Amino acid sequence: MKKEAIKVDHTNPVISIRGLKKAFQDYAVLRGIDLDLYQGENLVVLGRSGTGKSVLIKIISGLLKPDEGEVEVLGRNIATISDDELQALRIRIGFSFQNSALYDSMTVRKNLEFPLVRNRRNLTKGEINKNVETVLDAVGLSQTINQMPSELSGGQRKRIGIARTLILNPEIMLYDEPTAGLDPITCIEINDLINEVQQRYNTSSIIITHDLTCAKQTGDRIAMLLDGQFQRTGTFDEVFATDDERVKPFYDYNFIK
Repeated sequence: MKKEAIKVDHTNPVISIRGLKKAFQDYAVLRGIDLDLYQGENLVVLGRSGTGKSVLIKIISGLLKPDEGEVEVLGRNIATISDDELQALRIRIGFSFQNSALYDSMTVRKNLEFPLVRNRRNLTKGEINKNVETVLDAVGLSQTINQMPSELSGGQRKRIGIARTLILNPEIMLYDEPTAGLDPITCIEINDLINEVQQRYNTSSIIITHDLTCAKQTGDRIAMLLDGQFQRTGTFDEVFATDDERVKPFYDYNFIK
């Protein structure tokens, strides 16, 4: 499916990163990166495995602390806010985990109810049911409401994981390798869903991937992480219009086999 044009507000960064550094023992993963995510934008962070892509979104969500630099999310400095403020901020951020992170002992309904019961305690049972039905419809899986995660395909689990994130109406979505381990047809369906979420929920998203088809189909802008820094940013075609030997083989592997 061709990605619809989205109006991105380039005057309004919802995430702003400056001089971010992170090392593990003697290995510097992020070496002073700058990055902005703008309102309404799907930004793809592209790179090989082990280049620090997942570390970046863990820092954004406050799961890891940076060694240096500043990270502002929705106007709040992650390093200086209190634990309570960080928890309140996380509710405004949707985190789609690589493994979907569903509770195996709960039905789809109970998996989707869980974040509402935990974070929206004033909702009635009827309001909870309506929210569950709405997000299941949004991901095209209304028929799975009473199934267990073990009864779902990999692609269905990904969709339910995204639905559970959407149920709190996040302003920002963070997708960690959303197409990992899926067959090509299911990958296309997940890419289409990411675009539908952007349009339907007006989200701003960071999509972490090394899948160039995912990057090309979902990204309004691409930021390529090489050697701990963003070496190339722009549209998909702009990023790959290069003879850089660190970039060209990456493209060739994905598209020329």
